[in-house]
Amino acid sequence: MSDLSRDFDVVVYGASGFVGALVAKHLAGYAPAGTRIALAGRSAAKLADVKSRLNVDWPVLIADAADTEALTSLAARARVVITTVGPYAKYGRPLAHACAAAGTDYVDLTGEVLFARDSIDENHELARSTGARIVHSCGFDSIPSDIGVHVLHQQVEQDAAGELTETTLVVTSMRGGVSGGTIDSMRNQVDVLKKDPSLRKVAGSPYSLSPDRHAEPKLGRQSDLDTFPASEVDPKLRGRLAPFVMASYNTRVVRRSNALRGWAYGRGFKYREAMSVGASPLSPVLAIGTKLGLGALIAGLAVPPTRFLLDRLLPKPGDGPSEKTQQTGHFTMDIFTTTTTGARYTSRVRAKGDPGYAATAVMLGESALALALDRDALPASEGGVLTPATGIGDALVSRLRTAGFEITARKL
Repeated sequence: MSDLSRDFDVVVYGASGFVGALVAKHLAGYAPAGTRIALAGRSAAKLADVKSRLNVDWPVLIADAADTEALTSLAARARVVITTVGPYAKYGRPLAHACAAAGTDYVDLTGEVLFARDSIDENHELARSTGARIVHSCGFDSIPSDIGVHVLHQQVEQDAAGELTETTLVVTSMRGGVSGGTIDSMRNQVDVLKKDPSLRKVAGSPYSLSPDRHAEPKLGRQSDLDTFPASEVDPKLRGRLAPFVMASYNTRVVRRSNALRGWAYGRGFKYREAMSVGASPLSPVLAIGTKLGLGALIAGLAVPPTRFLLDRLLPKPGDGPSEKTQQTGHFTMDIFTTTTTGARYTSRVRAKGDPGYAATAVMLGESALALALDRDALPASEGGVLTPATGIGDALVSRLRTAGFEITARKL
């Protein structure tokens, strides 16, 4: 139900960018009739072009990412603001803060640990005081991970099977391109850490996004770059698992969800993510190659000569694949856990569409619609800097299932 004290239910900020336009397209096709939507950004001409291509009669709001007054006005007029303008450490802080101050719900696509940490420090208590739900990471980073563990925990709790312990997400299959925005976020974080090496401890901590890092359980080493036998996760899996490029961010979001819920998943909940590289005899070689490749990418972005070459080869911000490539993409993520009673459970999140583009546009758009229109189904919260699971929860699960996502959990 719309809140008529605000002019708009949803404002899409960055709507003229590649991903922003995809989100606007999703809303044009799937938002319920009567949903009040506006497009926002810094270029009236580009936003008018998006309106024309979508054949919608939505208002246009002009606001530069550095114009605090314009962003404050924008936030005050909306129930929910979607922003796709990154890297968020460069461009996102003023808008997130404006929404927290205005009591306006907010969703984005960030996968930047340092930005999310800064937002928690700057906005969590403010948002609690205004009731705003500031929900970062509502795309491929980190909805499949966070919602996948959410439904897994629900099934275990429903069965009274104890608490979660060793829990591993496995990217079982995935097809899609690397987002230029994701690469630019990695590039920006490398630059920040070079400028201020003291932040490496924050970025590297497994509990870097937790509300109270000192209160977290001591569970030993939790690396995001390990390779290990797939049978260690589930006896039916074969081959060796490789590091997953998004693990260093997603794992921290999931751990924050656990902490925000008073460690409901369990004080012994230990979470990691990995990627299948097949079950052939070559899988150990492929897993090690993936690990070395990820390390080489980060190192290459930090060294000027290789940085120059990588900048020419890697996708640029605002670039994206063809519509055909977007539609033929897909992902399947399976999460396995053992509970404190010894029971074994699994959950699955699977969807069609390029993970970083087509599927992400659905996840981000439905997150905003859930916040704007499904208030009675949202998790109980005073507001704050939340996660997809703690800020939107079952309302998002329901919407994504309706949108064609498979989200399931069961006992093994």
